[in-house]
Amino acid sequence: MKKIKFSELNLSAEVMKGVEEMGFEEATHIQTEAIPAMMKGTDIIGQAQTGTGKTAAFGIPILEMIDAGDRAVQALILCPTRELAVQVAEEIRNIGRYKKGITVLAVYGGQPIDRQIQVLRRGAQVIIGTPGRLMDHMERRTISLAKAKIVVMDEADEMLNMGFIEDVELILKQAPAERQTVLFSATMPGPILALTKKYQKEPKLIKITHEVLTAPSIEQSYYELKRGTKVDALCRLLDLNSFKSVLVFCNTKMMVDELTTKMYSRGYTAEALHGDKSQAQRDRVMDKFRNARIDMLIATDVAARGIDVDNIDAVFNYDVPQDEEDYVHRIGRTGRAGKSGKAYTFVYGNEMHKLREIMKYARVKIKPEMVPAQSVIEEKKSGLFLDKIKEVLAAGKLEEQVSAVEKLMEQDYSSVEIAAALMKMVVGGKQGREEAATEDLNAPVRRPGHEMTGNMVRLFVSTGRQDRVGVKEILKAITLKTGIKGALIGRIDLFDKYSFVQIDSSAADNVVLKMNNARINGIKIHVERAKI
Repeated sequence: MKKIKFSELNLSAEVMKGVEEMGFEEATHIQTEAIPAMMKGTDIIGQAQTGTGKTAAFGIPILEMIDAGDRAVQALILCPTRELAVQVAEEIRNIGRYKKGITVLAVYGGQPIDRQIQVLRRGAQVIIGTPGRLMDHMERRTISLAKAKIVVMDEADEMLNMGFIEDVELILKQAPAERQTVLFSATMPGPILALTKKYQKEPKLIKITHEVLTAPSIEQSYYELKRGTKVDALCRLLDLNSFKSVLVFCNTKMMVDELTTKMYSRGYTAEALHGDKSQAQRDRVMDKFRNARIDMLIATDVAARGIDVDNIDAVFNYDVPQDEEDYVHRIGRTGRAGKSGKAYTFVYGNEMHKLREIMKYARVKIKPEMVPAQSVIEEKKSGLFLDKIKEVLAAGKLEEQVSAVEKLMEQDYSSVEIAAALMKMVVGGKQGREEAATEDLNAPVRRPGHEMTGNMVRLFVSTGRQDRVGVKEILKAITLKTGIKGALIGRIDLFDKYSFVQIDSSAADNVVLKMNNARINGIKIHVERAKI
């Protein structure tokens, strides 16, 4: 099925601006089919895996159909886990940031219910929540579904597996009969099909096939970077590897233009390719790239669709792709025609969450790497230059050059000094680069520990920076409450409202058992095994 651009979906200017700022340009398959159908009020059954763009597929129509002047609950989204509820709420808020008067609230267990009630009293039109906490609010009469126009069940098969289907049915029975009901599920077991027949009216079935990455010849790695260091990291990796043909992907046209200018100013032969270029301009750029007159093409996903070049040495994801399918398409540009290729992805901050979704979706392992120091680059360049000198010496026929050097030696310069000066002119030196040579571009590890391995389990902790909780507080709480040694605790990733902690598998169950309902900085927390 052909994808379409978001600009073809007749979205409001406010939503379109939010979509563009998130880097979305082209709708995924499920968004292409689901958004127009939902806007017409059609019930939908979406069979799709995580990572196909489901959240925007139902989030965009919801934002367009909400009456901002009415503070009542108008859309309800049911999720199996608090992690998914938080993720869905954040994405819908980002898309709808320019829609004035719309409040999006996530409600889930493990977070103080009083805080949620305070927001609900002021009114929230879009509620995203887990069945248990939603039932709690409905019993307290802090959430009423009397004006709910849309109910979405996200990852319905997971809710079935976790034993929530009875709760889901009770919630659906309290929503108005005249409503739009949307269901997304990766699989369609019998109880889910029964649910669709009972609560949906002539639903449209949208089935998205799962793309699996088949690229054994592509070496994939990611670099977790500090803010503002992507350009330096890109330059170092290019200099270290001496690639002849490179494709760099950015999520927006603006970033493509900005990066092209920066790379050109640093001496790289780079050209931009995106939707604002005319066909004649695109043809000229592609002709240069195919014929090796430029060594770097910087493009958006849409503009790169027609690229068919077999000799691309490496693909750089300068921005983590918003759509997991796009990762598969991007890196598939290298490693063609039986050749090996490399794929690098730059990650900043909470983009690690998106990268893990990509690994799950594409069923690949992307290994973490560290950006080499500038001194390593200089050392390699010097070594390559010295090898070249040996080749020239072996070839001989240096009479003219020897004569020129001898004239300089008559001016009291030694042959060693002359050779060193020539080498500095060609390779460069450390003068003026001491800071760059020692600067570490890699993101600081939040808590020294191992990357995820077969022996580590990732736990979700329902507290984060907004609760004034730091890595040290989480580490201290776990060790004191459970008695386990710090060596069994790996990396701690801290976010605004929640955190992830790596625990040795031998201690994970003990941590979940003893940390549930424990307090950190006076705040009661919930801990469970992460779903991602």
